[in-house]
Amino acid sequence: MNGRRSLRSRLTLLVAAAVALAIAVCAMLCWFVVRAELLRQVDGSLEGRPQGMEWIGPYCPGGPRGPGAPGVPGERGEIAGRRLPSRLPPVQLVYADGGRCVAGSTPVKVTPADLALTHGPLGRRALRNGVTDGGEEVRVMTKSVRPGLAVMESRSLEEVRSTLAALAWLLAGVTALGVLGAASAGLLVSRTALRPVGRLTEAVEYVARTEDLDTRIPVEGTDEIARLGVSFNAMTTALAGSRERQRRLIADAGHELRTPLTSLRTNIDLLLRSENAGRPLDAAPKRRLLANLKAQFEEMSTLVGDLLQLSRSEDEHEPHVEVAFHDTVEVAVRRARPRAPDTAIEVELSPWYLRGDQAALERAVVNLLDNAVKFSAGRAEPVSVRLRGGELTVRDHGPGIPEEELPYVFDRFWRSSSARSMPGSGLGLAIVAKAVRDAGGEVNLENAAGGGTLARLRLPGSPTRSPAAAGA
Repeated sequence: MNGRRSLRSRLTLLVAAAVALAIAVCAMLCWFVVRAELLRQVDGSLEGRPQGMEWIGPYCPGGPRGPGAPGVPGERGEIAGRRLPSRLPPVQLVYADGGRCVAGSTPVKVTPADLALTHGPLGRRALRNGVTDGGEEVRVMTKSVRPGLAVMESRSLEEVRSTLAALAWLLAGVTALGVLGAASAGLLVSRTALRPVGRLTEAVEYVARTEDLDTRIPVEGTDEIARLGVSFNAMTTALAGSRERQRRLIADAGHELRTPLTSLRTNIDLLLRSENAGRPLDAAPKRRLLANLKAQFEEMSTLVGDLLQLSRSEDEHEPHVEVAFHDTVEVAVRRARPRAPDTAIEVELSPWYLRGDQAALERAVVNLLDNAVKFSAGRAEPVSVRLRGGELTVRDHGPGIPEEELPYVFDRFWRSSSARSMPGSGLGLAIVAKAVRDAGGEVNLENAAGGGTLARLRLPGSPTRSPAAAGA
């Protein structure tokens, strides 16, 4: 049942229960405080000399006035010529042998504790709750007046009990009204507090129904609900950006694949027509055509591999291990040399160890070198590769990049105006940026002094191998 309740009803019940509990605790404390105060007043009235002492002496044999005083009242309510009051105070004497002499009309049962006071020192007293012979609850004070004798005076607790009962009903009524008020207040508070949540819920349901990621929630204030609205707006903005990047990636990939696919289809159609027509191509043109087909297939394979590499999330990579980055750069240089046999590559490496994905970092360096040797083709100046203090620089002496295009060099499918006639998919530098970002580093491209471009790649690490890796 609780699982099917709405948040508003649960919040209302929670507020009502909390307020009801607080009112109930306060009512109980109030009842106990009043009870203690009433008992204190009753105890105060019992303090001092019992009110019936002037009568209990002559009335009871062996009373406090002396053993010779008369102890039996006359027929007309007189003792020693003195008229007894119509109602004596509830006072009685307790003797050491357990006997008692009641001066009033409220005889109280004697307990062992009362008898113990008849043997106690003079003036010792005790307060307790007791009962009369008729079963009425009373408050009793017993006081030792002399050896073998104690006096008991009592006060009825009927008035206290009736007062407490009336107070209990009053507090119960106040508690019930408080619960109703708390429920009403809780409902009002829940409606007011959850109104922004309701708007957020409607917005989420609208986005789920329409997939409209441009939906925004008005944000008011700086409380948790406002922060939730800001987070929702940021989430929809990020999702919209991701969807737009995905759409652009698909569109760009389709555009990049269209050209090699068209060329492949054209060349394959030419081969098929020549074979079907019984006029096969000569050996030299056929070899050129097949070489062209192979190059186009390789270009498509590279493009598909680059797309797969970029489509992985940041969590989808090989486990990071300690990488000797200088060795990785050296392997990448060896892979790049055969691709540009006419371009010299100068290498200067110092040791640098880091944690990362070795394959991804090697591919990133290869991509940087491919760009450098591609733009350095036919030039006398060599490509310079240096690794110092965790910073790898790759310098070429090509035409450089226009300043207005530098902010876009790491975007997917971006190609400089000077490189659009050259082979490539425009994904190489995007792969470099992703690999470096996954390793916790940064990369940038700038125009070098004297011409050409300079790529700077910085990765966190150390010039020495870690002790754990060295021990392994």
